[in-house]
Amino acid sequence: MKDVVWALVMSSTQARIVRGIARGAVDDVPELALHAEHKDLREIMSDKPGRSFSSVGPGRSAMEYASDPVRDAKRAFVDDVVTLLHRHFAQHDFTRLAVFAGPEMLGLLRDGLPKDLERSIVVEMPRNLLHETPHDLRRIVTDHVFTKG
Repeated sequence: MKDVVWALVMSSTQARIVRGIARGAVDDVPELALHAEHKDLREIMSDKPGRSFSSVGPGRSAMEYASDPVRDAKRAFVDDVVTLLHRHFAQHDFTRLAVFAGPEMLGLLRDGLPKDLERSIVVEMPRNLLHETPHDLRRIVTDHVFTKG
């Protein structure tokens, strides 16, 4: 099987997947891009958890959220990205993966990666590269993959 490297560059709301990373490659294969569904915190929090009756006496009190809705939205986005990557990995579209994301997103990724996809990671760096142009991003990723991987 041919050795093919892809790179995932992501934040909590965007992901870019650079395909076909190779030493000395000049081909600019189009990137895959994903965007999280945008919701304001007000919109996320608008579905209030409600009120509950006290077990003692006639009082009612506000219920707290069972989890952090913002973190849940980030986790859902990570799940979407992982699902896409795993599908392509299972189809042998790539054999190795480089990952560039902030520390929080790296943690969420680690929690959500299937073992086979996790074993394919050759570079993992807590760095946000989303602002880079496609050409510069490909150069930076290639440098990291072939000097560290």
